[in-house]
Amino acid sequence: MINGADMLTNTTAAGFMGSYKKGRAGFCDDIALVIGGSLVIALSAQVAVLLPFSPVPFTLQTFAVLMIGALLGPWRAALSVLTYIMQGAAGLPVFALGRAGFAVLLGPTGGYLLGFIAAAYITGLLAERGWDRRIATTILAMALGNAAVYPFALLWLCCLTGINSTVLIVGLYPFIVGDLLKVVLAAVFSHRAERCLGR
Repeated sequence: MINGADMLTNTTAAGFMGSYKKGRAGFCDDIALVIGGSLVIALSAQVAVLLPFSPVPFTLQTFAVLMIGALLGPWRAALSVLTYIMQGAAGLPVFALGRAGFAVLLGPTGGYLLGFIAAAYITGLLAERGWDRRIATTILAMALGNAAVYPFALLWLCCLTGINSTVLIVGLYPFIVGDLLKVVLAAVFSHRAERCLGR
């Protein structure tokens, strides 16, 4: 005969184990999404074009970072970028043009890489708050996320070259049109991805 105390104990234990399994599955899903996001950024970094007047190449990294931000949310997207940076710093050839090593973070593109963390977080945060429901607000969210990259990038270039107008010429002006195009494309692709996922 099972008394009330035993039933309560069994119910509590079953509930705990169910919650534990769900939490464990959710944690594994998060890890998979973060690693997957970092790999998408790594692949996008290999689509790069060297500019003759700038040490910073044109890549599709911004496109990937913004799209991941909209799809994964602020924390998972930011962790995806951080994981990507750690992979490159550890020696994996995931940075633009297949480069690797901690020295890349100390070079001209280091500020952009750090700015990607902010871009992913801001885009994900705005998407989480409903900005991804319409294409126009998605574009605006991604534009704000993309704009967050520039302070990191330009300040780091100033640290390397000093404060002068050359920083804007090599680190900002050549990328504005391309970044706007990538924002629009990322917004369109993220909307299509959400439809495919039934979100």
